[in-house]
Amino acid sequence: MFTGIVTDKGEIAELEQAGDLRARIRCHYEMEGVDIGASIACNGVCLTVIEKGPDWFDVQISAESVAKTNIASWQVGTEINLERALKVGDELGGHIVSGHVDGVAEIVAIRDEGDSTRFTFRAPETLAKYIAPKGSVALNGTSLTVNEVEGTTFGVNIIPHTKAVTVWGQAKQGDRVNLEIDTLARYVARLTEWQG
Repeated sequence: MFTGIVTDKGEIAELEQAGDLRARIRCHYEMEGVDIGASIACNGVCLTVIEKGPDWFDVQISAESVAKTNIASWQVGTEINLERALKVGDELGGHIVSGHVDGVAEIVAIRDEGDSTRFTFRAPETLAKYIAPKGSVALNGTSLTVNEVEGTTFGVNIIPHTKAVTVWGQAKQGDRVNLEIDTLARYVARLTEWQG
């Protein structure tokens, strides 16, 4: 489990397609404190550490994960948001995030709004019904509050601090981002279906 509070920016150092996709990710974590088998959210995708060095870790990524996320667009040099798994007693600053990406949204507009930046996204139609104003979403692993929803589009504001400590400062219109809907929204919708 994660919180959607990004704790590092990683960089793709190597990619190797051998059966599954294997990626080496450079990071600023103290890797002696990260166990083999640990989970790290990489742009919101929960991946398992299979090897590590002083400033990097390797993950193995299944074809299913590549197909359902924006991992296919990763290249050597791509920067990604990183978050280590939640520990009992940690502060829950965002919302509960599983790291199981539901689909990919597209950035359709970006505009400055005061000191913040307003991003507008288009969600897949099958996921749009789970997104509600003032609800939470995880986008590339970042916990964000939804401002407004209109059909399959929704908007969020990203403050300067978040842009500085994540990869949101590099985002551009047309980018595809990993979308994880709020777990509570998923269960409420499922219960409503059963009762209806």
